[in-house]
Amino acid sequence: MNLPANLPSNVFLAPMAGITDRPMRQIVNKKSNGYVALVSEMVAINALSRKNPKTYRIADVREEKYPVIVQLVGSNPALFADAAQLAQELGAAGIDINMGCPVRKITAGGAGSALMKNMTLASEIIRTVVNAVSLKVSVKFRKGWDADSVNAADFAKMCEDNGAAFITVHGRTRAQGYSGTADWKIIADVKNAVRIPVIGNGDVNSPESAKKMIAETGVDGVMIGRAALGSPWLPGQIDAALHGRELLGLAPGEIRQTLLEHIDLLKNYYGEKLAVALSRKYVCWYSKNFYDAKRFRENYMKISDYQEALTAIENYFNQNEGRTE
Repeated sequence: MNLPANLPSNVFLAPMAGITDRPMRQIVNKKSNGYVALVSEMVAINALSRKNPKTYRIADVREEKYPVIVQLVGSNPALFADAAQLAQELGAAGIDINMGCPVRKITAGGAGSALMKNMTLASEIIRTVVNAVSLKVSVKFRKGWDADSVNAADFAKMCEDNGAAFITVHGRTRAQGYSGTADWKIIADVKNAVRIPVIGNGDVNSPESAKKMIAETGVDGVMIGRAALGSPWLPGQIDAALHGRELLGLAPGEIRQTLLEHIDLLKNYYGEKLAVALSRKYVCWYSKNFYDAKRFRENYMKISDYQEALTAIENYFNQNEGRTE
């Protein structure tokens, strides 16, 4: 079973709202030497269809030199078709349909994982998008809405029947959100239910766990989400481990240098002021397990000047690289 030929890997960076923007994709692509499949933040179809400037910019991947799958979220088939066509014009390498987001403001409108409770509408959306674009269309969904409505295997068959090229399944229900443990057995059930490629998502946080998921479930690839926060080299390390390439460790100072590169990319994309604000969450993630990280984070939260932010990072990591809590 083959994934679309334009994808560089069967290792995916998960779409994460407010996270997998262009700077994040750039840094993950660099740290993996191009060996990771990248997915955009989710793009609201209603906002994209009316060309909301912020949403339009999120969907516009034409300047990126590597393939980017654009993920769309919504519940209106006609708007999905319009948005998919526009995403294709804006450089998407594929279209992913979000049928797994657990966030209330998404599900309240019948979108995201709420579509797992409405298979008729979900099938219409997939069929409509497949017919609207020449790109390969994938679907990302969950184990089910809650423990009493686990329907991932049947949902997977529906996706296949309506033209999905591949699917990604997260081994948690909507009710679980991101808590608890991902159910890899349901991922195996999905894999056994369909002929199209299946990507497994949930609790893949190391090369070892990626190999274990593939061995236990038979999936065709893996998707890494929260484990990549502050560790943008991880997806590339996982790809190297899965494909027999040398697994490079981190050189001294590389975490500091990667964080500085990431903030520079944020500045280039958003401007200095917003880059500093956005960098606060990344600083928290990059400094995890470092010595005296709590105090550093608290002090960094007060910084609003770009150069001051860079100096604070340089000073902290130069003093603490290699020291842990």
